[in-house]
Amino acid sequence: MATVLSYAHEKQEDVAVTSTSVSDEDAKVAVSAPLPLGTPIEQNPGVWRRLRKPALDLDSVATQPSVFDDPAGLEVYRPPPQYENAHRFDPDARWTWREEKRIIRKIDIKIMIWAAIMFFSLDLDRSNLTQANTDNFLDDLNLTTDDFNMGNTVFRLAFMCAEIPSQLLSKRIGPDIWIPSQISLWSIVALSQFWLKGRTSFLATRALLGILQGGFIPDAVLYLSYFYTKYELPIRLAAFWISNYVSHVVRKAGWRWLFLIEGIITLAVGLFSFVMMPAGPTQTRKWYRPKGWFTEREEVIMVNRVLRDDPSKCDMHNREGLSPRMLLSALSDWRLYPIYALGIVHMIPTGPPQTYLTLSLRNLGFSTTESTLLTIPSTVIGGILLIATAVMSELVNSRVAATITLQIWSLPLLVALYTFNSDTSQWVYFAVVTLIAGFPYVHPIQVAWTSRNSYSVKTRTVSASVYNVFVQAGAIIYNNIYREDDKLPSDIDVDKRGNRDLIAINCMNLVIYIGVHFFYKVLNNRRDKIWNSWTLEQRQQYLETTKDTGNKRMDFRFAY
Repeated sequence: MATVLSYAHEKQEDVAVTSTSVSDEDAKVAVSAPLPLGTPIEQNPGVWRRLRKPALDLDSVATQPSVFDDPAGLEVYRPPPQYENAHRFDPDARWTWREEKRIIRKIDIKIMIWAAIMFFSLDLDRSNLTQANTDNFLDDLNLTTDDFNMGNTVFRLAFMCAEIPSQLLSKRIGPDIWIPSQISLWSIVALSQFWLKGRTSFLATRALLGILQGGFIPDAVLYLSYFYTKYELPIRLAAFWISNYVSHVVRKAGWRWLFLIEGIITLAVGLFSFVMMPAGPTQTRKWYRPKGWFTEREEVIMVNRVLRDDPSKCDMHNREGLSPRMLLSALSDWRLYPIYALGIVHMIPTGPPQTYLTLSLRNLGFSTTESTLLTIPSTVIGGILLIATAVMSELVNSRVAATITLQIWSLPLLVALYTFNSDTSQWVYFAVVTLIAGFPYVHPIQVAWTSRNSYSVKTRTVSASVYNVFVQAGAIIYNNIYREDDKLPSDIDVDKRGNRDLIAINCMNLVIYIGVHFFYKVLNNRRDKIWNSWTLEQRQQYLETTKDTGNKRMDFRFAY
């Protein structure tokens, strides 16, 4: 006789292990029989079927089919010993939807909320310059609008230059160490702006802030990918960026006190982040947290659900740096270039009106307090549309359909803005500019899109930074579209040349988005044609012998 271990489920309880005495012959059959998997979730059911999908049986098996269910696939994708979560990998692990949903809620509370707080602190110090403009910031420091543009440009350039070095450093020492260090360092620079004296000190602090803040976003996105699947990440990133909008509502102080108070707040967040950021799902135990956040069972579920969704996440451990060869390989991945192109152009049409919103309101005759309060509607609208587009991207299962909404939203509003003249009511101007500034913020979707199409840790490490470099380049462009010689807002009749340029770029963007859709569709169709032409033996041989990695693999399909 032999003892066979089998999984038995009891409602609302963790899956338990029971033992049964059976014959040796039956034991061999039981051991070799595959454990049951959950019903596969249809990823492309269409909007109507998604909205009408029946409620899940919470006590049914949630474990999704993956490459680990096939013996050959298991050996090809098995996590290497150096992977920090390898000890929790179990291809036979099974769990229920009740367990999975409970763990996701726990991750949201333990990990996601603090990530949002950290991003809130980033935006407090990154965008408070716009709010400072409502309190005579430029006049107090004897700065012109072109000086203001130069400060934004210096910041963006420094931010761009720091993106990839920051990501490489984070990959080497771990985001749980580097991100809190970043926040603490930049907060010191931010609060020092209380003592700004003129143009030189203004530009110096802009450069330092850019250097220290560069890389934070891709670092955080890579960190969150340790805990969430590719289908869960877009919604979480939308929540991540919603803190951006919250930070715009809470500001009221004079500009010097604004810099000082917000710098002190972010310094506290940075120091506390050293405690609040575990290195990974199985590394939450510390001397100050001896029991950790998750049980062994929860760690098994967390690790295996993420790897079943994306086996490439075990390619490297979370303290492994990139070699120059890996870096060059990731940079040369032309399959991601279309998303990079979207990064540079997608916010140009709405950037200038948003950047100069508070200054425009002041020049229309509103007081500092009124101007600050009048920015709240655009913030609320933007926050609502941010969540709506993130949900839409998953409902329609189309990144392009969700992200092109920004261009569709902004085009008629920019046309209206271009037609304004000195006879236009200030409230009509306010309404249109508010709607432009409250555009659908699709950047989180495109960040998750970049991560998803990278399909390897080494590429994902670099691609997130490269994408953000292009986003910052786009910000440099739009920060210099409204110029002093084009009558910056002194009345309603403003920036005719600049607004005409924005309309042209908006139309160009519509064409680019459609082109990106067909680019990835053609790539997938070509791979489908080749893959479907192979026999099962040829596919098996490919999986066992291929040197292709990441999104170069013939069994990978791009999201679009």
